[in-house]
Order: sequence, then C-alpha cells, then structure tokens
Amino acid sequence: MELTTAQITKLEEILNAGFKFIAVERAERYVGVERGGFVALLESIGGQIKFFSPVGYLLGEGIAMLVESTEGKRFVWHDHSLFATSEMLANYEQFKKELTKILGAGSVALKTEV
Repeated sequence: MELTTAQITKLEEILNAGFKFIAVERAERYVGVERGGFVALLESIGGQIKFFSPVGYLLGEGIAMLVESTEGKRFVWHDHSLFATSEMLANYEQFKKELTKILGAGSVALKTEV
C-alpha cells in the first residue's frame, strides 16, 4: 500500500495518541488500530485514512461488535460474547471519539449505536 505524506502524518498522530497498530486475521489488507482492547479497521482511500469498520472489541480471534440483548449490551463475535460494563462502554465511546477526531470529519466512525 502506497501512502501519501498526509496519510503517514495521520498514522503517526494515531501512534502518538497511544493507539497501536495490529494485524487482524482475515482483514490483513486493512490497518488495525487498537487501544485497551478496542479496535477499528482503517483503509487508505481517496488520499485519506478512513474507517473501514465500526469500532469493536478484540475477542477470540476476531472483532466483537456491540449489540443489545435481553441481558443488556454485549460485545459479540461468533460464539464469543462479553458483557459490556459501564466502564467498557465509556472506553468504547472515548476510543471512537479520539480516533474520529484524529482522522477528521471526512472519516466519521461507522454507526454502531444499539
């Protein structure tokens, strides 16, 4: 993947904000960004770095999405499930907010509200 100077600068900003880059199995073509167990996949498109996927939580070998069930909010990936505590939900929102701020208005986090 060829990156522009502006894209490299954005990736450096992400690192400087305490996020780290990870490889996500079955999504190797995207840049995985992780902090505190939360992760988003990013892509290079139109000269920018943008969200490819909604923010999720690393669970098992994949990215669990936030869903609402009869028991409350949970992060779910295949047969893996984790109850979303109020602290986790606050960290989830903070992750989305900070990463969206770095990436800019043209790269809004995909809606995953439940």
